[in-house]
Amino acid sequence: MNKPTTPFSKSELLPQEETLEIERMKGELFIGLPKETAYQEKRVCLTPDSVSALTANGHRVLIESGAGLHANFTDKEFSEAGAEVTRETAKVFSCPMILKVSPPTVEEIKLINPRSILISTLQLKTRSKSYFQLLSEKRITALAFEFIKDPFGSYPAVEALSEIAGQSSVLIASELMANTSNGNGLMFGNISGVPPTEVVIIGAGTVGYFAAKSALGLGANVKVFDSSITKLRKIQRDLQAHIYTSTLQPKNLIKSLKRADVLIGAVRGKNRSPIIITENMVEKMKNNSVIIDVSIDMGGCVETSEITTHDNPTQTKHGVIHYGVPNIPSRYARSASISISNIFTPYLLHIGEEGGLENTLRFDSGLRNGLYCYHGVSSNKSVADWFGLSFRDPNLLIF
Repeated sequence: MNKPTTPFSKSELLPQEETLEIERMKGELFIGLPKETAYQEKRVCLTPDSVSALTANGHRVLIESGAGLHANFTDKEFSEAGAEVTRETAKVFSCPMILKVSPPTVEEIKLINPRSILISTLQLKTRSKSYFQLLSEKRITALAFEFIKDPFGSYPAVEALSEIAGQSSVLIASELMANTSNGNGLMFGNISGVPPTEVVIIGAGTVGYFAAKSALGLGANVKVFDSSITKLRKIQRDLQAHIYTSTLQPKNLIKSLKRADVLIGAVRGKNRSPIIITENMVEKMKNNSVIIDVSIDMGGCVETSEITTHDNPTQTKHGVIHYGVPNIPSRYARSASISISNIFTPYLLHIGEEGGLENTLRFDSGLRNGLYCYHGVSSNKSVADWFGLSFRDPNLLIF
């Protein structure tokens, strides 16, 4: 009699032990907050309130003395919130996780321990190949917080800072138009019997939206130009106001610029902001009118714009006042720090709950989008292509 055939071996048919899921252990983060050394960078990544929330959840924060001074956060406030304060820069950079606003310098990277985690901005245009080679040598895992996406597909850090830049641009223009700044003496506001200030905004993105919102709130007459009808429709719907919108047609644009008291440039590009406003167009603007080129950090969308500093923020060309400071949010360091801290704190708490960054990256695709260096391996294709680095897909590295 033939034995019944079976696809399973005798050992496979025997009862097996049940494997249970291993519960994730909560990780303890040790975060270092060094003092910012970049030119005119006055922000800090975490506020004392955020430090308090982190330390209450069992995490450690080591902050360099004076790191929050420009944002009006004292060492005493950080200490009372549970942070450890030190004057030793090297000690802060030796923490397993480093949190910075601006990217670390080459000298600062040398202070970071191998296999550490770095979270900061990347500012791709100001980086060099040696920067990534150093990260690779030390097998550092680095995330750029301007690349991190939320569950809705937007970039929370970029939007938060763009919101500040948009609103700031109107406040700065208001200051520059005052007689005390040798401006044209016009005031933002809808004063009875006085024609409202004419504001032209180039770009209907986040910066353009908040600039338009602020200008409308002050009673100005606002005109928004963009190459995208969809964006123009969206800004009109979101503002719930019947503002003048137009595509970038030269005839309409020049006509509006001749009447403009303020021009706000808020156009971004993949590599460089496209020049929308030519020198010829600037020449046709009113005397003592104001240009705020918010996109100057990517080359600027106004041909006559040049990079300036917070100490000397303006230049006058063809009788028009140009403002070209690339780091506008740093002008309002406390507000910007609170905004950045509001983004960082939930992410850090989430990383701690998931048992560390490694495990969080596996399941959080938005956070993984900010990864550009994983244990020293370049994991962002755009960065790798830009600097001629070898690229590895993060999904293959992590899983």
